[in-house]
Amino acid sequence: MADSVAAPSSSTARASVDGAPAARAGKDGKGILITAPALQQLEQLCSQRHEDAVLRVGVRSGGCSGMSYTMDFIAADAVNDQDEIYDYELSSGECFRVVSDPKSMLYLYGLQLDFSAALIGGGFNFTNPNASQTCGCGSSFAV
Repeated sequence: MADSVAAPSSSTARASVDGAPAARAGKDGKGILITAPALQQLEQLCSQRHEDAVLRVGVRSGGCSGMSYTMDFIAADAVNDQDEIYDYELSSGECFRVVSDPKSMLYLYGLQLDFSAALIGGGFNFTNPNASQTCGCGSSFAV
């Protein structure tokens, strides 16, 4: 059984963790997709932080395949005007934002972010339809 996937919301609808409302994506129907386990883990991480934060997802040069993924919480006021912004509804009903710069989105569109609690290979996992090659650990890729 596949995990439900929360897609980023458009300006008029939001996706929930359990997918109750129809999952909608940004402009072209893709954006960044987040599975229910990943969204639950992000919600837990956010609850441990006391400031209003958003998740910045991006890419940088490096890693064993040429490019590596980056993920970090940033202050909400650090979002740039050029950033792509995706809103997700958490189980608490609060809005959670994921942002990415336009250059990174060239490589990330359609990315699925998942989370595994497994002792070996656990953590956040990226499934990128744009990658022509990925490394064994899954944290870097080539296009």
